[in-house]
Amino acid sequence: MGRWSRKSEEVRDSFYAMIDSGVPIQKASEAHGVKRKTGYRWRDERAGIVRGRVRESVGPALTLEDRVEIEVGIRIGLSYRKIGSGIGRDHSVVSRDIARNSNVDGSYRAVSAQRRADASARRPKTSKLRVHQELRAEVISRLGKKWSPQQISKTLKQDFPERPEMQVSHETIYQAIYVLPRGGLKKEVEKALRTGRTFRKPHGRVAKSKNARHIPDKVGIADRPDEVEGRKIPGHWEGDLIMGKNNKSAIGTLVERTTRTTLLLHLPDGHGAVQVRDAMIEAMESLPDLLKRSVTWDQGFEMRAHAQISAATGVAIYFADPHSPWQRGTNENTNGLLRQYFPKGTDLSVHSLEELRRVALELNERPRATLGYRPPLEKFAELIGAPTT
Repeated sequence: MGRWSRKSEEVRDSFYAMIDSGVPIQKASEAHGVKRKTGYRWRDERAGIVRGRVRESVGPALTLEDRVEIEVGIRIGLSYRKIGSGIGRDHSVVSRDIARNSNVDGSYRAVSAQRRADASARRPKTSKLRVHQELRAEVISRLGKKWSPQQISKTLKQDFPERPEMQVSHETIYQAIYVLPRGGLKKEVEKALRTGRTFRKPHGRVAKSKNARHIPDKVGIADRPDEVEGRKIPGHWEGDLIMGKNNKSAIGTLVERTTRTTLLLHLPDGHGAVQVRDAMIEAMESLPDLLKRSVTWDQGFEMRAHAQISAATGVAIYFADPHSPWQRGTNENTNGLLRQYFPKGTDLSVHSLEELRRVALELNERPRATLGYRPPLEKFAELIGAPTT
């Protein structure tokens, strides 16, 4: 047996009672036949100062400090309600912990209770997604639509408010994808993952560099109206190109800042200034006047014809500062989502106009956190007074 078991619980109880009454630790130790160093160790263990032996609980779980208060409360005869009030917990939490983590003889000791709780926390739990097949099928279906775990978690709560068994946290979904071994969701949803990875990776983006070229008569982002920044007035867009293999093909992207609605520009014949001009004019002419105010674009050479676009559509065009993708954050984020459909290093000219429209529709039907987990299409329809179906 280790040092922990060398003295009985009764000796410790007597020791703790003595120091609680104000007797110095040295005298209490001598009275119980232990060294002063041992007395201090016992004191520290009960207080939670246990170096490398007891893990301090985090979050909503009871901490070792809470359990010390419970132990003391039991010893002096407090009710569970009084103990719970002292540690800021409901009396049922106190009662449950005593029932679960007491010793075999029925006594409650803070350190041993903490060890039992830690051991229980470390045991592998059965994933909710393994047990509830209906929930599992729903999660897989939404992953198949390329929804994120956060979007799935939030919309399940909205769609099944009275069925807790059909609700799951986004972290549980991540665990099922990235952590669980065989029997998790890996094989079933690998192709549906946004990144295509089956391991978690810290998020981060590196600003792309571009060869700065002259764009005549351009108006910088500093001259953009203040109303654009607030996202209160619809009709302000952000735009860019996503590039294909060796920069030989491209798809144009436009994202409305208020609704996050996405439009894709079909550029099968190249992505020069003329092709982008014609695609932009066609896209803008399809919109109601309410949604044709401005576009903020990167300083790409493809926008040399911006004056012609403005003359044909009435839309003002502003240019972000070089190497400043955060100034078009909504568009940059959307381009990242589009890479699920149009991977880097592939030929983007092979995608038809119909396919681009299908992808845009799927993206616009996907719930967004910034819209309270409503889809852009719904927000868009509200603005123009049209039905969503």
